Amino acid sequence: MNQNKINIAVLLGDPSGIGPELVAKLLSEEITNKANIVVIGEKNILDSGLKISGKKINLKIIEDFNEIDFRDADKFFLDISKGKNHNYKFSECSKESGESVLSALNLALDLAKQSKIHAINFGPFNKTSLKLGGNKYSDELHLMAEKLNVKNFFCEFNVIDNFWTARVTSHIPIKEVPNHIKKEKILEPIKLINEAMKLNGIKIPRVAVQALNPHAEFGTEEKEEIIPAIEEAKKIGINADGPLPCDTSFITAYKNKNHDCIVGMYHDALQSGLKAFGFDRGVTVQGGLPIPITTPAHGTAFDIAGKNQANLEPTLNSFKIALTMAENKNR
Repeated sequence: MNQNKINIAVLLGDPSGIGPELVAKLLSEEITNKANIVVIGEKNILDSGLKISGKKINLKIIEDFNEIDFRDADKFFLDISKGKNHNYKFSECSKESGESVLSALNLALDLAKQSKIHAINFGPFNKTSLKLGGNKYSDELHLMAEKLNVKNFFCEFNVIDNFWTARVTSHIPIKEVPNHIKKEKILEPIKLINEAMKLNGIKIPRVAVQALNPHAEFGTEEKEEIIPAIEEAKKIGINADGPLPCDTSFITAYKNKNHDCIVGMYHDALQSGLKAFGFDRGVTVQGGLPIPITTPAHGTAFDIAGKNQANLEPTLNSFKIALTMAENKNR
C-alpha cells in the first residue's frame, strides 16, 4: 500500500441522476492522483457515466477490497454488481436506485470502520429513492452516524469557496426553533466547526455566530443564550464573534472576508445567504463523523441527467476538502 497517500472511497451517487457522469469527470482530474482511489458501485452505472461524459479512465476492476494492492495501481473500481445488470432509467426515483446507493454506501462505511479507507466522497443521492430503497433515517447523515456508531454531536456543514456554515437547528418548523436556542446547543456546532476547519487547514478559524432575531435585538435569545455561548467559546480558545444580524451576516462574514465560517440558529438564515452567493459551487460536509465525508451540495438534477451538462466544480471542491481533511487527520 502506498503509505504516502490516503485512501478515498468515491461513490457514484444515484444512478438516475448526474452522479455517475460527475464521478467520471472527477476521476479524469489530476488532483485525484494525490490519493488512492476506490470507486464503489455497479459496473454498468460506471460505464453509463463514462459514456455520457466521454471519459476513459484506467481503473483496475475488483470484486473484493482485499484484492487491492496500491503498489500496483492507485485507482480501483470495486464492483458490487454480483451478477446484477439493472437498467436504471434517467430522471426517475426508484427502489432499485435507492438500493444500489445504499449497498455502495454501507460497504464504504464498513471499510471506514475497519480503517481501510480514510474519507468518502459521493455523487449526489436522491432522498426519495433512498427511502424507497429501505433507508429508515431522515437523511443520509443520520444513517452514516448510526452506521459509524457516532455518539457525539454531529451536523451538516455547507461550504462555498472554503467558507463554512453550521446550524443549531435544521429541518424543523420555524415555530419550534426558539425552543432549541440554548447556550449548550449553540456551543456544540461552534466547537465542531472550529475543529473541522482546523482539519481543513485553517489554524485559528474566525467563527461568526448569527443572531436569531431581527437586528439581533428584537427578542431575548441573544442576551440570554447566544451571547453567553459566544463568551464560553472564547473562554475555551475559540475565536468567536457575534451575534451578527442575519440580514447582513453574509456580507460581513463572507463577502467582506471578516470570518472563515458562520454558525446560524436555523436552516434558512444560513442557506438563503449561502445559496445566493454560491449555489453553483456548494459543498456539503458531514460534520462530526470519524472520517471526512463530502458531496456536492446540489441534488441529482434529474432535468439534465444523461445530457453531459453537469457542472463539475462542486464535486471537485468536495473531493479537495475530503482529501485535505483526511491528509491532516492522518498525519
